[in-house]
Amino acid sequence: MTHDPAAENQGLVLPRGADGKRSSIAFGRAVFADALRAVDADGAAAIETERDWHANYPAHVQRLVAVGAASAAATLAIARAGLSSARARLRFATGGVEATLDEALAARGHDWRVARLPGRGAARPAPLEVPYRGELLRGDAILRQLDAWLATGRIEPSHAAMVRWVLDHPAALDLSDQRVALLGARAEMGPLPQLARWRAQIVAIDLPKPDIWRRIVADVDAGNATLYAPLREGAGDDADAIAAHGGADLLLDTPGIVDWLCESDLPLTLGAYAYLDGALHVRVSAAMDAIQAAVLARRADSTLAMLATPTDIYAVPAAVRAAAHARFAARGSGARATAVLSRGRLMRRNVEREIVAEDGARYGIADSMVVQQGPNYALAKRLQQWRALDARAAGARVSIHVAPPATTLSVVKNRLLANAYRAAIRFGVEAFEPRTASALMAACLVHDLRNPGAPAQPATPLAHPLELLMHGAAHGGLWRIAHQPRSVLPLAAVLGSIGLA
Repeated sequence: MTHDPAAENQGLVLPRGADGKRSSIAFGRAVFADALRAVDADGAAAIETERDWHANYPAHVQRLVAVGAASAAATLAIARAGLSSARARLRFATGGVEATLDEALAARGHDWRVARLPGRGAARPAPLEVPYRGELLRGDAILRQLDAWLATGRIEPSHAAMVRWVLDHPAALDLSDQRVALLGARAEMGPLPQLARWRAQIVAIDLPKPDIWRRIVADVDAGNATLYAPLREGAGDDADAIAAHGGADLLLDTPGIVDWLCESDLPLTLGAYAYLDGALHVRVSAAMDAIQAAVLARRADSTLAMLATPTDIYAVPAAVRAAAHARFAARGSGARATAVLSRGRLMRRNVEREIVAEDGARYGIADSMVVQQGPNYALAKRLQQWRALDARAAGARVSIHVAPPATTLSVVKNRLLANAYRAAIRFGVEAFEPRTASALMAACLVHDLRNPGAPAQPATPLAHPLELLMHGAAHGGLWRIAHQPRSVLPLAAVLGSIGLA
């Protein structure tokens, strides 16, 4: 999803500071501080007095995660305080007039109609297929690849179990009874290509740009799904009309999108998949969060769906920490020498910190955050985690899993990240092609919608709310490698830059 940066002062906007400017960095720091203040006043003060937020924000996010891991109540208090802080600070600007986000969402009405376009492909739902390294894996080939990824620590056993469940229940792929709203329908990591072949009722939200909608229409036309698109003008429901007049802007049309979605005659699954760069990513994530929260408040039968990034900080099971430490103990002499020569800056032990929760459960803290992605990215993805945790605790079904590191456009256009991902395999981390990651995560969504025992289901007991994020993770190896990811990223970037991938 791309967006015109000139719209900085229109639609959902960040608050102005004392200098009159809108700063995503100041906004993010304040939200993180407010979130942590709910349970750790000293931690909040440390955020507010941090002199180099750009460089040191991972340490503060790690503290936030660790405090939450120690207490289920703290996790939910942090999530709710962070969401409340963001919502109270955000504004919605129209015609030079700013209102609070709550005031904007209270204004009902929109000027779209619904265009409906059925696909013309084979009527039967396609089987689960996973594109991987030039092949299209099906059936037993998927099972063998899952075993290979498990053996190398690329995915968690719970992720493999979810994909196996879908393979064992092929009827689950008939989603003709499911209406799935995709916020950022053409996102590289989104499930549109799969849903289009599994008979889903797809409600697509993406920018009103013909090139985007031609691709959306092409995906649906080649499959057996039914597309529902918002149209402001134009007659007919044909592909040309949708391409020419389809679309809605998550930032500019936030209140109208809520009303339009709430008119659905079936329960909705609301998938948040849009991505933008920098401050725009914070805004679009906040917009998707506002839409999900508002629709869920009006339609309690809604399901929330989102993808968690692998390059973040997570509480992880004790078994994951033990596996990482076993690999570290078995590291070679070269890794040991590099650590010594770098005075501990490189090749540090992974998942070093352990947290003992109130009930005695032990969790590791896996810090896979990439500083180069910046604090805006960290906040944007944290908002989604907070919404997922809060919504499930309130009784909603929530599908959220750590997706694999992937060579998306947003990654490969950053030279350092592109080089690092290219050589990451040398350190035990696999960067997936976006099509591979998308297929795996679409299977996870089906599992969560169809399996009544899935952790996504609010009736399924969890020992700790953060287990929602641990379950089904496909982190590409980041949690289980020997060395803390940030301590090998510079080496991977160098190797990738000289073609030693």
